[in-house]
Amino acid sequence: MSESVSLPALGESVTEGTVTRWLKNVGDRVEVDEPLLEVSTDKVDTEIPSPVAGVIESILVQEDETVEVGAPLVLIGTGDGAAAPSPAPAASEEAPQQPAEAEPPAAQATAEPQIPEEVAPAQQPAPAAPQAAPETSSTVAPSTEAETPAQAPAPAPAPEPAPAQQAPQAPAEAPSRASHAGAGYVTPIVRKLANEHGVDLSTVTGTGAGGRIRKQDVLDAGAGAKAPQRRAPQPEVSPLRGTTQPMSRLRKVVAERAVASMQASAQLTSVVEVDVTAVAALRDRVKGEFQSKTGVKLSFLPFFTLAAAEALKAYPIINASVDGENIVYPDSENISIAVDTERGLLTPVVRNAGELDIAGLAKEIADLAARTRDNKLTPDELAGGTFTVTNTGSRGALFDTPVVFLPQVAILGTGIVTKKPAVVTVDGADAIAIRSTVYLSLSYDHRIVDGADAARFLVAVKQRLEEAAFEDSLGI
Repeated sequence: MSESVSLPALGESVTEGTVTRWLKNVGDRVEVDEPLLEVSTDKVDTEIPSPVAGVIESILVQEDETVEVGAPLVLIGTGDGAAAPSPAPAASEEAPQQPAEAEPPAAQATAEPQIPEEVAPAQQPAPAAPQAAPETSSTVAPSTEAETPAQAPAPAPAPEPAPAQQAPQAPAEAPSRASHAGAGYVTPIVRKLANEHGVDLSTVTGTGAGGRIRKQDVLDAGAGAKAPQRRAPQPEVSPLRGTTQPMSRLRKVVAERAVASMQASAQLTSVVEVDVTAVAALRDRVKGEFQSKTGVKLSFLPFFTLAAAEALKAYPIINASVDGENIVYPDSENISIAVDTERGLLTPVVRNAGELDIAGLAKEIADLAARTRDNKLTPDELAGGTFTVTNTGSRGALFDTPVVFLPQVAILGTGIVTKKPAVVTVDGADAIAIRSTVYLSLSYDHRIVDGADAARFLVAVKQRLEEAAFEDSLGI
């Protein structure tokens, strides 16, 4: 008896979703709460778990297909029927291809160094030759090894000639792969180190497993070279170079909202420079105790967010929104925090940020950021923001002019904190000193926010940070 699994409701305002990736194939065994597929909506990307245990009998919705909430996605049966084994060979044939498409470049890079360890078992075909299932699974990509138990019964009645043909292939290919992995592959860290020391990797003999070149090999080669030539470090070449990729659903939604916001509002940006030397000293002094008591690291972002939340209370026009010909002033500061993920930019919301201290903000931001990158957010956690903070300085940017996304009317960009010589006043006289500074940029909707409003808000944030009286607000 089969049971249909439908697309569940993923939020109050979510009416449809797009299947981005199936995590199971026809014929696979699935347990209760085990992820079945990934679905993308205009709010969030998430995994759909199986409500029942059984065997996948039929996939009703293909990848990149959009369906409404409640639409059937897959049929799951007990696996007792005769039809269950037949899809298994197809699933095993497709298995090597699907992980190659789904696996991100970073995962492919980290998987490559494991080749030497995998070669040794592959060179022992004698015990594996009589068994059809192990021979078949040996040709499957490493990421599909977890599916072998569900697929093992299906290939059992397969004729013996097929394994006999595959058995000599593994040993024949293994030496070339091992040779290439040991002599040709190096990790990005080792390659960067070789570039810095002017070491030609083709002349280095690796002492690692399978002949792999280690950092110490590069250091030894650099020390032994009579006249090493330094070469400029070269960035890793992206596998996307020279390809054409379809936009993800999240990317299309962000693009549409950005264009709509720019067309419907009048946006411009104001910038101030802030001396955060005192904040940096306070952070260095308490960051050890702060992490031990809160469990999270203390960055500059909670200080910036607290100062912004306090300024929003004094200048609520920056926290407002436009409703027709009316200006709506919220009674709370719900601050969206921009989070960079592999899927794109997402902005989870810190509720009532104006009521939190440094510790509360740090924990909320860390939790939301981690769950955003792990795709564990609910759609409601991405809605309801009244103001946004985006920390582009975390990627090294001096400052930027961020885009305001409606219905909000302002967004604060925080640049990188850098040390630089600056003019300071000591005993009434000007002097040059090394100071920690940061640029804060406020983009705003000129329909209701004037330049003077933006300047007053930025100066309030600047003064709060430069005074650095945060001891009573640390929350530890």
